[in-house]
Amino acid sequence: MKQNKWNFSCLGLALLLLVLLLAACGNNNSKAAGNSNVPPAAAATTDSPEPSDGTTASTTKIVSTKNGDIEIPVKPMRIVTDDYLGSLIALGVTPVGTPGLHLKNLYFAEALKGVEDIGDYGNVSLEKILALQPDLIITAENDPAKYDNLSKAAPTISVPYGELKNAREELTYFGKLLGREQEAEAWLTAYEERLAKAKEQVDQAIPPEATFTIFEDVEKAVYVYGDNFGRGGQPVYQALGRKPPSNVAAEIMEKQYVELSKEMMAQYAGDYIILTSNSRTLEDYKKDPLWNTLDAVKNDRLYVWKEERSWYYDPIAVLSQTEELAAWLSQKQQK
Repeated sequence: MKQNKWNFSCLGLALLLLVLLLAACGNNNSKAAGNSNVPPAAAATTDSPEPSDGTTASTTKIVSTKNGDIEIPVKPMRIVTDDYLGSLIALGVTPVGTPGLHLKNLYFAEALKGVEDIGDYGNVSLEKILALQPDLIITAENDPAKYDNLSKAAPTISVPYGELKNAREELTYFGKLLGREQEAEAWLTAYEERLAKAKEQVDQAIPPEATFTIFEDVEKAVYVYGDNFGRGGQPVYQALGRKPPSNVAAEIMEKQYVELSKEMMAQYAGDYIILTSNSRTLEDYKKDPLWNTLDAVKNDRLYVWKEERSWYYDPIAVLSQTEELAAWLSQKQQK
């Protein structure tokens, strides 16, 4: 009997020692993991969900671009962008940094709280970008040297301005890039419904043959714009489907902007003029002896707005601009 008790006691002691040994090994493994030199981003990937088939979910993906194949995070958390901000906001993505010019965009200013200024549009500060520790940079930069500098800070996707021709192309591209295809399609559906209503309003009031011109008045010159360079071109020519005068249409759409002397305005002026000016009002143009020679001005078919409202050409701005212009045009009748 004593021998059996001793045997059970030895067995219990052995089991206890085994449990203590396993616990000690577990603690040593935890300390080793905590003291490893694995970068924080890489360490965080251990929390990524795993597919049901037992394979490990990838935290990066390869994107083919004009600069080659770029490896980017599947779900970037700290995006810096020098352009395409409106498309990101539409997708529910708020970057950590963008140029100061974009921070002044009144069409979605409330969504930009906490977003850092990375410098001047077209000449951003690499130092400021590095300080934000981005995991993805989105840029419209087409200059190889500037692109190389940006790519040193984080994986960089460059989409030069003009490659994406309209809101659908932009939202579709960035929806796929950021894994937000459903958000992109839902936003575009609502966007296109509202644009269709605006176009219907205008079509009921303005004859289809009426021509439109997009002007900008600066101190010593006037610029005329096409359908993809801001100042109202996207809402007028794309969303509302209107056309410039036939004699200049090809030139405008090919070049997208043309500098004119004020004496040349009459050659480009359509039946309706959408005009950007930061210094003059509608009444100023009606009193101006040169501008008042244009039929659109004489017949009250001139719309004047400031650059802060006409410059932006992102999908959110274009939607608001289209509805604003439609409200004005729907009250007009061709004279």
